[in-house]
Amino acid sequence: KVTMSLKTVICVLWAVCVGQTAGSQHGPNIIIMLMDDMGWGDLGVFGEPSKETPNLDLMAAQGMLFPNFYTANPLCSPSRAALLTGRLPVRNGFYTTNAHARNAYTPQEIVGGISQDEILLPELLKKKDYVSKIIGKWHLGHRTQYLPLKHGFDEWFGSPNCHFGPYNNSVRPNIPVYNNSEMTGRYYEEFEINVKTGESNLTQIYLKEGLDFISQQAVAQRPFFLYWVPDATHSPVYASERFLGKSQRGRYGDAVMELDGSIGQILAHLVSLGIHNNTLVFFTSDNGAAVMSGPHQSGSNGPFLCGKETTFEGGMREPAIAWWPGRIPAGTGINFCPGQEVPGVTTHTQEEHTMQPLIFHLGQDPGERYPISTYLFPDLSLFHLQVTAVVEQHQKDLIPGMPQLNMCDLAVMNWSPPGCEQLGKCLKPPESNPWKCVWPH
Repeated sequence: KVTMSLKTVICVLWAVCVGQTAGSQHGPNIIIMLMDDMGWGDLGVFGEPSKETPNLDLMAAQGMLFPNFYTANPLCSPSRAALLTGRLPVRNGFYTTNAHARNAYTPQEIVGGISQDEILLPELLKKKDYVSKIIGKWHLGHRTQYLPLKHGFDEWFGSPNCHFGPYNNSVRPNIPVYNNSEMTGRYYEEFEINVKTGESNLTQIYLKEGLDFISQQAVAQRPFFLYWVPDATHSPVYASERFLGKSQRGRYGDAVMELDGSIGQILAHLVSLGIHNNTLVFFTSDNGAAVMSGPHQSGSNGPFLCGKETTFEGGMREPAIAWWPGRIPAGTGINFCPGQEVPGVTTHTQEEHTMQPLIFHLGQDPGERYPISTYLFPDLSLFHLQVTAVVEQHQKDLIPGMPQLNMCDLAVMNWSPPGCEQLGKCLKPPESNPWKCVWPH
């Protein structure tokens, strides 16, 4: 079970090499669409009964579906750090050593961020003359030295943190929205989110930014990397007026429908520009659905246990689709039991088992590979010893990165981001008083 971060970076770099060896002037365009807290069970192609993701379902039919795709961490920040570095959080520093926790993220009061020692995907692509843009949530540190343009991106429209709020700007400032290196406003102020009704036009703004960027690079005939990271499905969820109340799944479903529609527009735009055969598009989510946020503020992890903030399957397994017309054959990858071949059980056609039901002992065989009626269970002690040896060797060889998520300080919050002077939006920070962050999850 290779994690999302390593798989995606390998996939992208492979795509660049393939594009060049195929005689192109440059490698293929790359688009990574990373959703926020969207669960495995939110897509129609994975069985969501309301079938409200027609564009994603079509994308899967035209490309490759990954039913067994894993994130590197069940929280936003470390998952995103792993995606962009190709390294696990314990290696790239996006973890904490406070108490016995490991999970941690980047709220406003966090002191750290992505290390200058880490090489991010846009930095690698820059060596191949790519133009890179991030649209949406960054979440790898909000202080100036940690922002996207300091780590390989050429352009940015979005925010450094989640859209929590609104705040009164005296105890805690509202999150800024950046246009490249300077803020252009704040959430709940210039960029409205109505927490009561769930209305916000942010997804439409992010869509337009994405379409415009693609058009500009197509005209200039430059290879591009677009990292499209909207956060509408993160609590408090939001959708634009046109989508509110449309879903059978409530406000969260409205947000999913709008994102699905936006993805459909982006794919159609690639086709209209004639660059779809030279563009790899990869869709996934940063972690599982945040089921602890309640039914109106979170999605579905399908049949899997728990969700965000846990390392159970619901927190780690994510929806994922790769789309590249002419390169990735349509309808590939839909093997729900890869590598698991149980005669008469894992067939690729629907089999009737009600007359002779299959019975498994989940305590001893959670993988459901050995029906009780046909197999005697082996002693698992030898297997346990083998796995333990592998884990011990990994821990012995591991060189952890310096933990970036240990210290917090109210003075480092988004009081006076770059560009606040021109807008008259600078706020006075409190006196610095750092402390060790507390991570309840």
